[in-house]
Amino acid sequence: MHKITDRAALEALYGSVGAPATRKVATQLTPLYRKWIMASRLCVLSTVGADGTDGSPRGDDGPVVRELDAHRLAMPDWRGNNRLDSLRNIVDDGRVSLMFVVPGSNNVVRVNGLAFLTDDLTLRESFLKQGRVPATVIVIHIGEIYTQCARALMRAGTWAGTDESGGLPSAGDILAEMTSGEEGGAPYDDAWGARAASTMW
Repeated sequence: MHKITDRAALEALYGSVGAPATRKVATQLTPLYRKWIMASRLCVLSTVGADGTDGSPRGDDGPVVRELDAHRLAMPDWRGNNRLDSLRNIVDDGRVSLMFVVPGSNNVVRVNGLAFLTDDLTLRESFLKQGRVPATVIVIHIGEIYTQCARALMRAGTWAGTDESGGLPSAGDILAEMTSGEEGGAPYDDAWGARAASTMW
């Protein structure tokens, strides 16, 4: 199998980039990019660090990030599994990418930039929810913002309204597989709803 090893060889396989693909890029929040991002309750946070790369879904019941100013976004780190993969990467290497989606829209808005973690109490307390505050907040300095064309979500039929989850293994099934049945299975799945409800924030 032939391996492409340089940019010139790669670029020779594709046509020239279209003007709109570069002209749509902003280096800070504009009124319309602000409107789009504040409508998003879900994004994928991508990071890179000493142990490799990570892509982590981040969601909230309102905007998934908050605007600090036109150049900075803040994302609370709500409770999860405490693996801290993304957070360790940010400590190691601040480069991040965020991909924002909004249900029903085939467009995606992407942000690339540099991030750091803070445990600043005032900022953490500003995210107070159900009596809890995040342990840390991710502060993202925007390098570039741009829209991703709609083809990928259109190809996948992402918002077609069909449920294709039937027959998929559950988290409990996978945990049981990985522990040779010592953990997981139906008891894990049955308890998950109540556990998630009590540890959402």
